[in-house]
Amino acid sequence: MSSLDPVTLAVLKGRLEQIADEMDATLFRTAFNPIIAEARDASHGLYHAQTGETLVQGKAGLPIFVGAMAFAVKAVIEKSAKQGDLADGDVYIFNDPYDGGTHLSDFKLVRPFFRSGRVFCWLASVGHWHDVGGNVPGNYNPVATECFQEGMLIPPVKLFARGELRSDVIDIVSANSRLPNSAYGDLNGQINALDLGVRRLSALLDEFGDDTVAAAMTELRDRAAQLMRANIAELKDGTYSADDYLDNDGIRDEPLKIALDLRIEGDSMTFDFSRCSPACAGPVNISRSTTIAACYVALKHVFRDVPANAGVLDPIRFIIPEGSILAATRPKPVGGYTETILRMIDTVFVALSQACPDRINGCAYGTINALSLAGHRKDGRRWVMFSFFGGGHGGHPEGDGLNHGNAPISTATIPPVEILEAAYPVMFTRWALRPDSGGAGRHRGGLGAIYEIELLEEQADVFLFGERGRFAPPGVLGGEPAALNRFSVIRKDGMVETPPMASKWVGIKLAKNERVRLETPGGGGFGKAKERPEALIAHDIENGYVTREAARRAYGKTDAA
Repeated sequence: MSSLDPVTLAVLKGRLEQIADEMDATLFRTAFNPIIAEARDASHGLYHAQTGETLVQGKAGLPIFVGAMAFAVKAVIEKSAKQGDLADGDVYIFNDPYDGGTHLSDFKLVRPFFRSGRVFCWLASVGHWHDVGGNVPGNYNPVATECFQEGMLIPPVKLFARGELRSDVIDIVSANSRLPNSAYGDLNGQINALDLGVRRLSALLDEFGDDTVAAAMTELRDRAAQLMRANIAELKDGTYSADDYLDNDGIRDEPLKIALDLRIEGDSMTFDFSRCSPACAGPVNISRSTTIAACYVALKHVFRDVPANAGVLDPIRFIIPEGSILAATRPKPVGGYTETILRMIDTVFVALSQACPDRINGCAYGTINALSLAGHRKDGRRWVMFSFFGGGHGGHPEGDGLNHGNAPISTATIPPVEILEAAYPVMFTRWALRPDSGGAGRHRGGLGAIYEIELLEEQADVFLFGERGRFAPPGVLGGEPAALNRFSVIRKDGMVETPPMASKWVGIKLAKNERVRLETPGGGGFGKAKERPEALIAHDIENGYVTREAARRAYGKTDAA
C-alpha cells in the first residue's frame, strides 16, 4: 500500500474516472452512427504503460470492453516494441478480433501518453462502427464461415505517426464500408476523444505530479484485487456447475454447449470451460480475450462494490481449451460474439446461485437480436439500418426483474424509435411490452418486448442474428424460465414466415408495407413460483404483465387469478 492519504486517493480516483467519462461523452456527441451516438456502444479508458492492463474506464462505456481492451492495448505494445519506433503523437487503429477481442465492427484507437520522454500510460477508444464491409450490411452475418465474410480486418497500424495523419489508412478503411461518411465521422469522434484525454491527463499530472498519480493508479488496482479476494473468501468452497446451449451456429442446426465448472478455493476462483463445444463452423465462436472479458462483466454484476480495473481478475484463473468455441483463432468467424458471451454470463449466474444465492438474479433475455435492414432510396442512396433490441432481466433477491432492459453485457441503451424512424425509411407500428414473457417465481422475471417494423421504401433486404429461440432464459433457485425468442415476417397478404433455424435468417426480401416482428424473451424467475404473494400476482394481471390463464398455470388456482 502507498502512503497516499485517503482524501487525495479519492480525489484522484474521481479525476481519473472523469477523464474517461469525458472521453465517452465526446464520442457520443460527435459520432455519426446512432449505435454510438444514441446506443452508446463504445468505451474509453486508461491502460498500464507496460502491461496494457485496465487502470480506469468510463462509467458510460461498455463493461465488456474493460477486459477486451486490455488485450488490444497489449497487442499494440507488442507490435510497437517489435518495430522500435514508438513516438509521442502516434495513434494505432485496428479491429482485429483475435488481437483484442469482440468483433470486426468494433474499431479500436490506441495512443501512447508520453511524459518526460517515456510512456506514462496508454489511452484507448473503441466504438461500434455502422458498417465495415463483409457479406451482410451492418456486419452481423449469421451464415459466415470465416472472418473474411464478416468485414474488413485491419491489424494494428499507425493512423498517426508523430502526430501526422496517414490519410492513406483512412482511404483504405473508407473504401471498404458501405457507409464511408459514417465511418469517417465515427473515426474523427474517436480521435477527438483521445485528444481530449491527453489534455485532461496532462492537466492532472501538472497539478498533482506524475509520481502521485502513478501511485494512485497502482493503489486503486491493488485495492480492487484485495476487495475481490475478500468477496470470494466469503463464499463456500466447492465446485458449482452450469450448462446452457446456443440454438445453433447458423450453419448447422445443432445446439452448442456452453458449460462452466466454477471452483472456489479460499480467496480464489477458477472458471473451467473444458466441457464447452469445440469451435463451430458459424459465427458464434469467440476469442479467448473475449471470454475473459465476459467473465469480468459477470463478476461485476455479482460483486458490484469492486472498482472497474484489472485488479478484479487477479484472484481468477481461467481454463479455456484451445480450439473450443470460447478460444477461436483466425479465420474462424466471431461476428456474433454478443450471443455467446450472453450465454456465458448466464452460466456464471446459474453456477454462482449455488454459492451466493443472496447476490444472484435470474438470467436476462440473452440475445441482442441484431437486425439489419438495407436498401436504396429512390435517389439511389444506400441506407443500412442496424440495431439491437431489448428484453426482460431476471428476478433478483430484492424484487422482480426489469422490464424491457438492455443486454447485461453493457450499459448501452436501445436506440430510440424516433431516431430510427428519422434516419431510415421504416415505421415502428408496435413497440410494447410482451405479456407472459417473464419467468414465474417468487420474484418474476421482467418482460420482453414486441416490435413491429414496417418498410416504407419499395424493397429491402433483412438479416437477423439472434438466440434463445430454442433454449429459454433460465431462472434461479427454483424460478421458471422465460419465454422463447420469436421472429417473423408479415407479408402484405397476411401470411407469416418464420426462420427455419429459429433465431437466424438471411436474405429475406421485404416489400413496401411488409413488416418484421420481434417478440423478445423476458428474464428468468427468482425463487419458487408458489412463494409469490397473491397481491403481486393480482398486480401483474391488473397491469397486463401476466394473463389470467398464464397466472393459473404458473401459480396455481388463487383468488387473484
